[in-house]
Amino acid sequence: MCRITKEKYEFALARVEELLPLVDDSMAANDKTALELSLMADIVIAYEQEHFPVEKPTVAELMEHALEEKGITQKELAHNIGISPSRVNDYIAGRSEPTLKIARLLCIALNIPPADMLRV
Repeated sequence: MCRITKEKYEFALARVEELLPLVDDSMAANDKTALELSLMADIVIAYEQEHFPVEKPTVAELMEHALEEKGITQKELAHNIGISPSRVNDYIAGRSEPTLKIARLLCIALNIPPADMLRV
């Protein structure tokens, strides 16, 4: 596969912006505008994955986000899974990592996919 240069990326990105309003769900999959949009989007995605990779969140970030999303406190979480509030704070502050047993309980209590918790 040929290397996607910054110039190709910028061209593809501009083209996606131009084509996006012209394509909708009722359009045939083999329509030339829809096909061009798909190709340009593939170029943009490939370039961004190589040059702007998104790192997986840490356990602390996952927990913080989940607590906020669920609207519960660290103390409530600690009570729900049977550990001390200071232990939960250690995980969120990044001072320690949960054991597999505690990680499993956190996944259940906070609805975090196990693969995310294990950073797989």
